[in-house]
Amino acid sequence: MASGIRGIRGPRPAGSGLTPTPGTEAHGNDGGDGGASARPPLLRELALVTALFLVYKFGRLFANGHEARAFRNADRVWDAERALHLPGEGTIQQLLLHGEPLIRTANTYYAAVHFPATIAFLVWLYLRRPAHYLWSRRVLALVTGAALALHLLMPLAPPRMLAASGLVDTARVYGPSVYGATPETDSMANQFAAMPSLHFGWALMVAIGLIAATRSRWRVLWLLHPLLTLLVIVGTANHYWFDALAAAALLGLALLAVRAPGHRTAPPPVPRQAGSAALPVGALR
Repeated sequence: MASGIRGIRGPRPAGSGLTPTPGTEAHGNDGGDGGASARPPLLRELALVTALFLVYKFGRLFANGHEARAFRNADRVWDAERALHLPGEGTIQQLLLHGEPLIRTANTYYAAVHFPATIAFLVWLYLRRPAHYLWSRRVLALVTGAALALHLLMPLAPPRMLAASGLVDTARVYGPSVYGATPETDSMANQFAAMPSLHFGWALMVAIGLIAATRSRWRVLWLLHPLLTLLVIVGTANHYWFDALAAAALLGLALLAVRAPGHRTAPPPVPRQAGSAALPVGALR
């Protein structure tokens, strides 16, 4: 019997599933990382994220030059929303137009929060939750790539350009604005790429990623970020409701395609040394 116990207690292979030694337990606050995921090389990640951003930024510009199609698509989207009895974008805009400071704040939120919030989210995950960082980066890359394809296939003028909407271009009237005064010649941004709204899609992923990576009882409040973003993009007449719905649908597909942290396969069985006898679990206690 003693030789059997020595055989069972021989050198343990990594990940054998036996009781860990003190100090090696996974921390519940890691949200599934358990401290086991290696942090990817920083320079490689910086280069990769920068390359993805540049591909998206310059890829959007290829959709320029299709203004006629963009306005036809805008008419169709507007009519479809009215046919479905969705609330008018003007209802949200009127709430923001109650005071000039409020509409300026909304314009500033649209212009200044989108990229910094997403970058801060990725940096925090990279430093504190490496597995969640990789998951989130892959999901965001898929969503952004799919959005670029949709921008090329379906150029869409935003509601602020659509005469039938009766909406105010709040950024141009009250400021600040991130777009050029002449959309057709704007070399910095494609203003005819309204669908899907990556403002909303990225904000929703930030909230989902932080909810998944943290354990605070208040973490559901991160959903206020995409909710506020939705009100801003609609109220400033930069996006239709359908733009946010399309972004949410693409995000849902990306989340299905990318395995979330914590979904691990079962550890391999513990090999027995030759000549050792199989013992009941209770015999080792």
